[in-house]
Formats: sequence, C-alpha cells, structure tokens
Amino acid sequence: METTTDTTKARIEHWKVAPGAMKAMLGLEQALKTSGIDPVQFEFIKMRASQINGCAYCMNMHFNDGVKAGISAQRLHLLSAWREAAHLYTPAERAVIEWTEKLTRLPGGHVSDEDFAGIREHFSEEQVTWITLAIATINAWNRFGVGFRLPVEPAA
Repeated sequence: METTTDTTKARIEHWKVAPGAMKAMLGLEQALKTSGIDPVQFEFIKMRASQINGCAYCMNMHFNDGVKAGISAQRLHLLSAWREAAHLYTPAERAVIEWTEKLTRLPGGHVSDEDFAGIREHFSEEQVTWITLAIATINAWNRFGVGFRLPVEPAA
C-alpha cells in the first residue's frame, strides 16, 4: 500500500511548541559563531553532515549560506564526492570533512586513532573541540529537520 507524503509542511512546529529547546539549540549556534572556526570549514561541516543525514531542509539552507560565505557552487555541489575532487579542497578542509563524516556515521564504527591524528594534524585541541561541537550541533539540527520533515521552500 502506497501512502502520499505531504512534504509542504512540518510534522511539528517544534520552534513553537518547545521554545526552550530551540533557545538551547540557538545558544549552541551563538557559541559556535564566536569559536573562531573558519567560516568555509563551518559551512562544509554543516553541509556534509546534512548530506549524510539526508536533511533536505538543512542542505538547502547551508548550500545558500555557503554561497553567501563565498564558497563556489562547484565545491558545494561536489562536497558529497570530495575524495574524487580532493584537489578542490585544502588539506585542512579535507581533514574537517573527514572528521565530520566519522562523527556523523558513529553507528558504523568508532573513531580510530588514525582518524583523530588526521584532524589533529591541522588543528589545535581547542579547535578540534569547537569543530566537534559544530558537528554535534548540525547533527542535532538534522534530527529536527528529518524527524519533523521540515519543508524546503521552492527557489524564487
């Protein structure tokens, strides 16, 4: 039996029914904005985790945010295939993308010492901590987007 899915409205208006939860999430975002994470790397974190999690709402938002941050459409479009287009990303960007994938796909296995060494090669302990919080935060946002099926507005 096939069912029709309405993708034009959210299942729950979580921002209305649980404003305290949203205030907490926005607090994380505010902290991350002052963390010193490179804006391009920050957008790559948000876009790549959203791709892995299949969050159309967040993918759409972070594609647009990435363009506003000066990232080329090409680099954003190819982010899901970054290994095949590795020359388009700096070594530090590749390390951030790889770390994002490892922490977003935790059910697939644990993060190895080699994985950790890859991110530490490019970033301090404090930077790795902030990058990890950014990954955790976008994964939480993705759960709201996917779980409540936040709609993607058609482009103008």
